[in-house]
Amino acid sequence: MVKISSEKKEKIKEHILSFLYHNSPNALFGAHISREVIRDEEFVKNLLLEMEKQRLVTSISKSNNGKDYVRRLRWRLTNDAFRAYKEADGVMR
Repeated sequence: MVKISSEKKEKIKEHILSFLYHNSPNALFGAHISREVIRDEEFVKNLLLEMEKQRLVTSISKSNNGKDYVRRLRWRLTNDAFRAYKEADGVMR
């Protein structure tokens, strides 16, 4: 098993947050996010769970029809994280 440094994990998290920001307000499945960052789905899921504890992302466990997902979650930025990204994006332009 290969150990990834905390610095590289933080860069991957930044990539995930950026990807979610640019796809907002859509909530995306972990598999879609893992394809974007070219990482294993379980690794990305663990990073998303860490970011959820940090209140950067939120998980959605119900479909648009209101049915519970059995084995999947969709992810989106929290409102606070979206606002912070939007402010930073405005400053950059």
